[in-house]
Amino acid sequence: MHTSLGTRLKAARSKKGWSLDKANQHTGVSKAMLGQIERGESSPTVVRLWNIANGFELPLSYFLTDLAQTTSHSPVNTLQNSERDIHIVTLFPYDALTKLEVFQITLDPQREHISAPHNAGVVEHIIAVDGSMEYYLELSAEGLEQEWHTLEQGENIKFNADQPHGYRNMTDRSMTMHNIISYTKDSPE
Repeated sequence: MHTSLGTRLKAARSKKGWSLDKANQHTGVSKAMLGQIERGESSPTVVRLWNIANGFELPLSYFLTDLAQTTSHSPVNTLQNSERDIHIVTLFPYDALTKLEVFQITLDPQREHISAPHNAGVVEHIIAVDGSMEYYLELSAEGLEQEWHTLEQGENIKFNADQPHGYRNMTDRSMTMHNIISYTKDSPE
C-alpha cells in the first residue's frame, strides 16, 4: 500500500509539473511528509489523504487503488488512518464516465471522523448499512453551528461536501456505511 500510494502521488505531481513545494502549497501537507509518502516511508491519515486528493483535484480512490488493479469482484484496497478508528475499502474506484467512486466505511465504537471541505462540486451520498450513525454538516462559516442528525440502518442522506462535515458512531459496536462520492467536473485518472 505504501509503495502504491507513493507511486500514485509521484505520478500526480509529475503530471502537474509540481515541485514538492508547489504540492505543499496546493495540499497543505508539508514537503517532508509528501516526500516520505512518495518514498513509501509514511502512510497519511484519511484526513491528510483527502487534503492531498483535493489539492491535486483528484478523486480519493486515485490514491487508494493499486496500480496493478485487482479483479472487479473484490474490494480494491483498504486504508486505515493512524488512529485506527476509521477503515475504508474502495468498492468502486473513480469512474471517469459516471464521475463516481464508492467506498465502504467502518467506524469503530464511540468514534467520529470530521472531514474538511472537499473541492467545489463534490457531492456525498451516505447510506447506513449496518447499524445507526450520526452525521453533521457545518451550517456557518465560523463553525459555530453543528447539528448532528441520526441515520438508522438503511437510511441515507445526500449533501454538498464542499463544507465541513462529519460522521460518528455513538454505539458500542462497529458500524458500516457506504459513501458514494460524485464529482461534477472531470478528474484525471
